Amino acid sequence: MCGIAGFCNLKYDRSSNIEKMKEKLFHRGPDAGGSFFSEDGQVTFGHRRLSIVDLSENGAQPMISHSGRYVITYNGEVYNYKKIAKKLLEEKKVEAFKGTSDTEVLLEAFEAYGVKEGISLCKGMFAIALYDQQEQCLYLLRDRIGEKPLYYGQVGEAFAFSSELNALRALEGFRNPINTEVLDLYFIHGYIPAPYSIYKDIYKLEAGTILKIKLPFNNMEQIELETYWSVKETAKRGQATLFKGSVEEAADELERLLKESIAEQMVADVPVGAFLSAGIDSSTVVALMQSLHKGKVKSFTIGMAEKDYNEAVYAKEIAKHLGTEHTELYITEEDAKAVLPKLAEMYGEPFADSSQIPTYLVSKMTREHVTVSLSGDGGDELFCGYTSYASVERIWNKMKGFPYWLRKPCSELVIHSPLAGKPIYRIKGKLLGARGPSELYVDSYETDPLTKKISLAPAGCSYKYSEYDPGFLEETNHNIMLMDMLMYHPDDILVKVDRAAMAVSLETRVPMLDKDVVEFAWSLPIVYKKEGKTGKKVLRDVLYRYVPREMMERPKKGFSIPIEKWLLQKDMREWAESLIDRKLLQKQGILNPEVVWKIWRDFTDKGEWRIQIWYILMFQEWMMKINL
Repeated sequence: MCGIAGFCNLKYDRSSNIEKMKEKLFHRGPDAGGSFFSEDGQVTFGHRRLSIVDLSENGAQPMISHSGRYVITYNGEVYNYKKIAKKLLEEKKVEAFKGTSDTEVLLEAFEAYGVKEGISLCKGMFAIALYDQQEQCLYLLRDRIGEKPLYYGQVGEAFAFSSELNALRALEGFRNPINTEVLDLYFIHGYIPAPYSIYKDIYKLEAGTILKIKLPFNNMEQIELETYWSVKETAKRGQATLFKGSVEEAADELERLLKESIAEQMVADVPVGAFLSAGIDSSTVVALMQSLHKGKVKSFTIGMAEKDYNEAVYAKEIAKHLGTEHTELYITEEDAKAVLPKLAEMYGEPFADSSQIPTYLVSKMTREHVTVSLSGDGGDELFCGYTSYASVERIWNKMKGFPYWLRKPCSELVIHSPLAGKPIYRIKGKLLGARGPSELYVDSYETDPLTKKISLAPAGCSYKYSEYDPGFLEETNHNIMLMDMLMYHPDDILVKVDRAAMAVSLETRVPMLDKDVVEFAWSLPIVYKKEGKTGKKVLRDVLYRYVPREMMERPKKGFSIPIEKWLLQKDMREWAESLIDRKLLQKQGILNPEVVWKIWRDFTDKGEWRIQIWYILMFQEWMMKINL
């Protein structure tokens, strides 16, 4: 895991600017840092290294291919690089490798097979910048699901890219204004979905995408984007060619694929461990890790005194049953609150998934023992784990018997009646007007009309949820799961984990996002994933081969903190009200003070909690700390 940065056509000093960018990425790679300056003056690459595989100088970056044609700066891991290296040697594309790093193999694969075919061979997580010196083309590439971040865009007259926004801000000439058009989406979801960022002319490269620019760079119209792998097409293809075996055979195949993925992801020249939250996903990963490991797997959990938010006691029982070397840390309110001042810098743009706080704390504790940690992320989206999926199906089954032409006017009537003053009727009124289950899912985020009034700027961005074709897949749950795999998972879950872990120089790996696991999951019928109201059926069947069923059958708690309770305490309330001070909001001219204070007073005076309170506070914290 590393941090990458670079630019083309920068009119300022290249050396000092790439050093400033690298300095902002130090936490992503504290072990080493290198730079590349093309002889023609067009391209500059920077790299910060967290050494994981081949700790020698043979793995240092930026790296030049054997022929001298390609130069790479790269963040991530290619887990099947040994197989690719073997293929290159057998086909005599390469005589020998200088070292044992995946970076060298990746470069030679591009040399031998071309950019698109070369990246298609790779299984892993990555954000790559590649310069073809022969053709004078710059390429940016991102992994299939979006595990590793990559921002790009125009800064002044230059084209620039980086693992984090903070490094782009470090460039001389960075004056990109806030993209107020995305704030509507932010206040609905609590994050800014790709391809947008908080700044104008700065974008997130989409998962599974190759960006190409033929140099010299003049403007953003030169950019060519190509998809080399699509989760949408993978889901469509999988559902068109369903797995034909029994549920038990599906569990056998899933176990085999997960073991293959985990075995590859346990390979490192540094200590490796795993997060263990006591949920189905992380417990499955740790159980399979332990089955593959000769010694004791290192597992890590944090707990809280709040019983409703604490799964550490269950994680300890699972760890004991599996025989792992388990480490747990109980955190206090003070520990969690101390993270707040770090969040704006850590995430680089407004981001408001409050589980970012415990994620940072468990990462910090884990980094004291290992350099790499596996996680169970992805299980909910691939195997129908979220309770919201069952809720949407249940509500739609009640609604679909009534024609849309009848439901829509009833919806409008409720929304514009005095009843809408109460949250329950406001929600029901909005949902009643949905055309189908996919629209019902989108509407569930937008039941409160105040949400779209927080920002003073008009909404201006379409996005993956609103653009989604409700008939893309036949089955209701699969459509919603796919919607989450397109946006919520890469833009919230994976962002949360990447930034929190890399803030303490911890590499995280996600075995369930392995290409073969994802493709197999999408080939399963819904009855293999969901039984009644219970999701993850086939994943549970795998886990129960290692952990007793009764040890796992308890309500899902998630990984969160009691924000609502804390914000009513004196210190947190004072912090919150300082951020939404009316004069401050008026001076900034971005948020509507009347709407913000209406939302806040409904909470403090009436006890009506809206998640948008946290979204507002995280936006204002970012404004005060970063966008000064």
